[in-house]
Amino acid sequence: MLRFFLLFLGIQLSLFGVNMLNWVQQHAVLPWTALLARISAGLVTWFDATAAAQGKVLWNTVTGFGVSIEPGCNGIEACIVLVAAILAFPAGWRSKLTGLVAGCVAVQALNVVRVISLFYIGQWNTAAFNFAHEFLWQGLIMLDVLVVWLLWVRRATRGERRDDDDPPHSPPPPDPPAAPPRRPLMSQGQGVVSGSADLSLPTRA
Repeated sequence: MLRFFLLFLGIQLSLFGVNMLNWVQQHAVLPWTALLARISAGLVTWFDATAAAQGKVLWNTVTGFGVSIEPGCNGIEACIVLVAAILAFPAGWRSKLTGLVAGCVAVQALNVVRVISLFYIGQWNTAAFNFAHEFLWQGLIMLDVLVVWLLWVRRATRGERRDDDDPPHSPPPPDPPAAPPRRPLMSQGQGVVSGSADLSLPTRA
């Protein structure tokens, strides 16, 4: 358990440090944030033609209200926590890769729901927007990370336990030893080998 926590903290701090680099911000974080705004706008336009995306801002073309997706709201930090937790847990690399892909997709999918919900809550009530943005959704995103990780741990440990329970392939049993050759029968009194299976005693002339 101590090893897990040390690895978890070390990987997490390393990834957060990489995330803060200017090059990473310009070439990874900002493009992803703009893509997140376009994805949110594309989903909203299915039922609301007034939504549009401009850079990292999702805004209403009629009212002029918009939400800017800032660091901490793009889901990257939550994914870093999940990635660190999965990498620190002792499991096979194939299982870890599956957890990383599925987990990050789940976190980002919920984050899209967060952006869209805040877009409409802000147009309805400012106080409700501040509460949902600063407290409600922050807690829900981290709860999503925890639930995804626990589900992955359960599946990973169950798969390893199943592998351990499988009996190893044993070699086929050796062939039974060959039967010893039958010894020929000896005739009493004359020491002559009898080639027949007749067990009666020979008669004297």
